[in-house]
Amino acid sequence: MIDLKINKEVRQRNIERCREKGIIYPTIAQMMDPSTIPAKIKDRLKETGLWDVDAVNLFRISWRNEPKETGGLHGDVNYIEIPKELTGVKAKVFALVGKYFPTGSHKVGATYGCLAPALVTGAFDSTKQKAVWPSTGNYCRGGAYNSVLLGCDSIAILPEEMSAERFNWLKKVAGEVIATPGCESNVKEIFDKCHELDEERGDSIVIFNQFDEFGNYLWHYNVTGKAIEDLLTQEGIKADQLKGYCSTTGSAGTIGAGDYLKQKYPEVKLVAGEALQCSTLLNNGFGGHRIEGIGDKHVPWVHNVRNTDMIIAIDDQDSMDVLRLFNEDAGKEYLKSKGISAEIIEQLPLLGISGIANVQMAIKMAKYYEMEEDDVVVTVLTDSEEMYTSRLKEMNDADGKFTSENAAAVYARSLMGMGIDNTLELSYYDRLRVHNLKYYTWVEQQGKTFEEINAQWYDKKYWTNIQELTSKIDALIDDFNKDVGIL
Repeated sequence: MIDLKINKEVRQRNIERCREKGIIYPTIAQMMDPSTIPAKIKDRLKETGLWDVDAVNLFRISWRNEPKETGGLHGDVNYIEIPKELTGVKAKVFALVGKYFPTGSHKVGATYGCLAPALVTGAFDSTKQKAVWPSTGNYCRGGAYNSVLLGCDSIAILPEEMSAERFNWLKKVAGEVIATPGCESNVKEIFDKCHELDEERGDSIVIFNQFDEFGNYLWHYNVTGKAIEDLLTQEGIKADQLKGYCSTTGSAGTIGAGDYLKQKYPEVKLVAGEALQCSTLLNNGFGGHRIEGIGDKHVPWVHNVRNTDMIIAIDDQDSMDVLRLFNEDAGKEYLKSKGISAEIIEQLPLLGISGIANVQMAIKMAKYYEMEEDDVVVTVLTDSEEMYTSRLKEMNDADGKFTSENAAAVYARSLMGMGIDNTLELSYYDRLRVHNLKYYTWVEQQGKTFEEINAQWYDKKYWTNIQELTSKIDALIDDFNKDVGIL
């Protein structure tokens, strides 16, 4: 759970640090509805770049930022509709766009959801401790960024095989950057490094592990869940039309928005996705893969498996090939020949690798359930092609120039040809099987208790109790800001 006990001495030091640096904390409610942000803050945003290392950008941790590099405020939710010419299905597919968060990824929100409660309660000392962000990529970027904005030192941990863009950016922002062995599937190596740091540095660090930090879950439950609800309202979608919410599971934070949707839309089914090459949820599998940031050979502690209705595995080759299709000149020309508008082609770089996998999941789900024109599936684009330019170059170097023939093959196979293979509609005991996988990572290795893993499954109030912490956290943030006294 999220510990909201107050350490008055540390809290006071954090207040003084914020007063000195001019830091004001946004509430979760303000991230859900930026129209409630104070005018004084909005005036500062008008003069600040979207990615600037400036504490006022804490108020841009939202799905509703104006899509402009500098001076933007807030408007409607950022999303795109993936046209039928790309999905090959009758159902409407909508995708939230993560590019317009600071750092270019929604993970900056998840990290704020973890760090802010620790600061306003005094569980973390911004004057003496370093925040450790174990990650498979975007989470440690968001954590390092928020640490600077909130006046903290940070340590970013991520696998050595992650994209060069992530490492190059982190070197400019994080206090320390630690590369662990392997690829995005090598999460145990990240956990091992955290244990090593804990033994070496003791109380001088606090580890914010996205895989078991309920601030990650709670931020997505509220902020991503409400953004999807508002997207659907804006599009005039009725409650019984929303059939699916698809999310690949790295930390299982993003799929937490599905718990919010389940409470609003009676027909919705929640789909957890992973890479076929590391199909842990689907068939207890393991391995390395190239869909960066997802599929980590374990079930995250913050995944409410009881609410998951389906599992879909995506072959990473399909996602990598579509990355080329959407961004290489020959691919864009081919898509134009298939009747896809210039406006949509211009938006396709908004899809990073995991975003492409999410759209491929939505296609599979729509085909599995034989959805019709009035049916809707929603998914999320965690980041954009900007994080993977080096991957495009690597594929060109390894496989040669991407041609119109390649484009035709990828379009036919990896979009139109998506089938219903590697899917599993979950029964009660299928869900229980997946939930039980948590035992081996979290109870045997990471110190969770037998009682709590059972509570996650059998206690009907376990997850709603976490959800109900939102108002308490916001009240703590409001009190903290008042004591800082600069607003």
